[in-house]
Amino acid sequence: MRRRTWRVAVVGIALVGALAVWLLETYTFPYHSLNHDEGVYLQQAAMVLDGQLFVRPPVEDVFRPWFFVEDGDRLYPKYAPVPAAIFALGELLGGYRLALPGIAAAILALVALVVREVFDRRTGIAAAVIVLCSPLFLIESAVFMPYAPTTMLNLTFAYGYLRADRTDDRRWAAAAGAAIGLAFFSRPYTAVLFAAPFVVHACWTLRGDFRQALPRQTATAAFGLAGVGLALGYNAVVTGSPLVFPYEAFAPLDGLGFGRRQLLGPGIEYTAGLALRSNALVLATFATGWIAGGILGAVVAAVGFGVAVRRGLSPRESIIAGQVLTIAVGNVYFWGNHNILGDLDRAGDGLIATHGPYYHFDLLVPFAAFAAVGALALVAAARRATDRNLGPQAARVTLVAAVLVSALAVGAVTAANVDEKIDRNAAVTDTYERVYEPLEDAPSERSVVFLPTPYGDWLAHPFQALRNDPDFDGQRVYAMDERPFAVVDEYPNRSLYRFAYRGTWDPPDGSPRAARLQPVDHVAGSTVGLNATVGVPTAAESVTVTLTTDEGSATSVLENVSDRTSLRVIATDGAVRLGGPEIGATESLPLDDRDDVVLDVFVDRGLGGSFSYRLEVPVRTDGETVRALSPRVERCSGIRDCGGEAAYIPEQSPNGVFVRTDIVVVEE
Repeated sequence: MRRRTWRVAVVGIALVGALAVWLLETYTFPYHSLNHDEGVYLQQAAMVLDGQLFVRPPVEDVFRPWFFVEDGDRLYPKYAPVPAAIFALGELLGGYRLALPGIAAAILALVALVVREVFDRRTGIAAAVIVLCSPLFLIESAVFMPYAPTTMLNLTFAYGYLRADRTDDRRWAAAAGAAIGLAFFSRPYTAVLFAAPFVVHACWTLRGDFRQALPRQTATAAFGLAGVGLALGYNAVVTGSPLVFPYEAFAPLDGLGFGRRQLLGPGIEYTAGLALRSNALVLATFATGWIAGGILGAVVAAVGFGVAVRRGLSPRESIIAGQVLTIAVGNVYFWGNHNILGDLDRAGDGLIATHGPYYHFDLLVPFAAFAAVGALALVAAARRATDRNLGPQAARVTLVAAVLVSALAVGAVTAANVDEKIDRNAAVTDTYERVYEPLEDAPSERSVVFLPTPYGDWLAHPFQALRNDPDFDGQRVYAMDERPFAVVDEYPNRSLYRFAYRGTWDPPDGSPRAARLQPVDHVAGSTVGLNATVGVPTAAESVTVTLTTDEGSATSVLENVSDRTSLRVIATDGAVRLGGPEIGATESLPLDDRDDVVLDVFVDRGLGGSFSYRLEVPVRTDGETVRALSPRVERCSGIRDCGGEAAYIPEQSPNGVFVRTDIVVVEE
């Protein structure tokens, strides 16, 4: 009966965890999180379902997703496919998001099982509840990142190993080896840090009873090494060398060790001093904000460790204690723990503010185990104290009151921490919802959508909810706006759109403020023209019109302007000129085979009131044929503010400020 009750309790905790994660992923992360790696894993999951290790874009330079490595005409992700394969299981059941509650439930059940193996059933239940109440578990389990899936594999290994150690069952030993092998394939260094104390324990068992321990330890090692071999084989196929991991092929300096560390852009000199300072901050953040009870929970865990030491740590308990050392010390050697902090001197900066110290996700296991020991020991000590000093009835009342007060204190800290983390992520989601709104109401026909690239030449960075199918032939195809005519030629029968937003890309601060899905026309002829009418608010002193190509520019100043100005840009093979009813004769400018013709209209309204329109027309000439696309349109507070983050949004523009354009073939 007690065993059945324990199992029911474990199942109940797992189901509560699954429900909590489902609610978080559905309502807090409907467009994914601030960490754009989610899109990488989901793109890879789609590749796994299609049986592809590589994708081959139909057009170069415009379809490269975030964190994909270029290898000739093919691309591959910098990450191992194990987490993606786990996410893909959810899609087979009806949707990728189904995988996350399943992973969360498995982690909670495995925590209970592992801690039961090391301590007892009550401690296992308490540890699972503590993990469930930890913000780090809730947030990271609700996003498509590799840390929770890898911890699930690590815990599977831990349970299999401990079960085999207790029963001498080689099947459990083999299962343990297979799990840690997959964990190594998923995240090699994470698996090594988690497994290191188990390796020490395995060596200790071989020394104690070599003949009995050897068969099961050999089974664990053999299956574990098979996973290592699988990882190295994958490397050989993908990167060409078994010893070069994809993440190293992507960024050779983004790895373990001290010295020059770099992912993209400027790097840093990762010294031992900087490593110690960074990891001290990460661990402090872990203890104060990302575990159940915050600092109170950390104190209870320390009490639990002290209780375990006083009782005499068993070899199996030493494994759990050893993980605190290997995970905490081992992460000092990885500069990513500095990278997630952002600016060290600025509180709340970096991904750690919204996602927590995720490289230390496995540290939840020893924390929860010893916090459970500490909590139960404190309750037992309180019971003994009340029994000694009070009568039976008073003792019971006092004990219940003390437990309730303590639970309320820990619960209040936990609730405040969880609420703060959810609010931070919800603020990002509010921005995403506003930005993605035009796409949700977009026409359903087969289309191509050109996306902006605020972080460089990447797709799904930051727009990770907008991903291509592995064959680049989905209902919508997303492309960078770098080689638009090559994309148009590849997809001649699709509608064309351009996605643009207004405001700097800073979702935590509520920016961008609005977005637009602009229909794009494609025209071709011996001469093409852009007809544009722009609004000129009252009190404008003048309007300055500048036409620019790669080869030069031409400017006209309009003194007497009405409430609108009509302009025309005429492009022929090798030349482009500016015209319009209010513009006199202007000199033609040379036009390259591939050019972006820019029309700037500066409306001078005096200090503080001036603004400009920018119309950027992609043009391509080929012999006697000129091709053009509808312009990218911006409304800027100054010419210097133009450049991709000042999209003209009709419904967001002040009265009298508007742009109307039409791209046409000109009959001359």
